[in-house]
Amino acid sequence: MALPHRAHQPEAALQLVKHRATVILREHVQAEAELVGRAAVLTDGTAGTVEGVFLDESHGLRISIKGHIGKWPIATIRMLQP
Repeated sequence: MALPHRAHQPEAALQLVKHRATVILREHVQAEAELVGRAAVLTDGTAGTVEGVFLDESHGLRISIKGHIGKWPIATIRMLQP
């Protein structure tokens, strides 16, 4: 006996959530590959080599700079080594 259409909706919703999570993780990995190890200058004058890229649920992508304590929003990069 076939299940009603509504029974399949939770599975479809779960697949959509899994797809979105995969896209987010793929973009995070791509950002790491593009940024880690490159020299950057932030809008507040902090400069150095990008050490890590982090996903923050409140602020999006954040970066850490080698030799500096803290993590900054990705949007604060003013200049990036070509």
